[in-house]
Amino acid sequence: MDQSDETLTLAAANGDRQAFALLVGRVYDKVFAYAYRVTGNRAEAEDLAQDICAALPVKLRSYRGEARVSTWLYRITVNAARDRFRRSATYARAAAGWGEVEIARRAEDAEQAERADWLRCAMQGLGAELREVLALVLDGVTQAEAASILDIPPGTVAWRVSEAKRQLKAMTQGAEA
Repeated sequence: MDQSDETLTLAAANGDRQAFALLVGRVYDKVFAYAYRVTGNRAEAEDLAQDICAALPVKLRSYRGEARVSTWLYRITVNAARDRFRRSATYARAAAGWGEVEIARRAEDAEQAERADWLRCAMQGLGAELREVLALVLDGVTQAEAASILDIPPGTVAWRVSEAKRQLKAMTQGAEA
């Protein structure tokens, strides 16, 4: 067929499937070549060219014949490439942000594990009576419940918790020195 691109485009816009197939056959290589130059990546350019061709039936409705088909297609390709770059950049920023969140979360977990290890080791340095009371309180048992469990007066539990805290604080200050 010796029809111009413009004639094929107008026919395809009016639903002529054969004109559409001929048009895509004519323009695909140009669209791909431009997409490849813009993206610098063959696979990305193929995806972009295929996306443009898949969207072409809808895009044809906006073709008014005021510009050459090649100019109109380049504009569509430029816009599609820009959209793809924006989506990629947004995804990369989001992924980078999640990476930073994950790094911070892991650092916090490591810090908490380090504190728990320190406390576990430091508690071994306390006497058995102080360690029993402190272990119960750290498990969320109230002082009154601890008194009942250990069968000691509540005042003794309060003193042992206070004494355990004082000794742990001294260990912390000794470790810092």
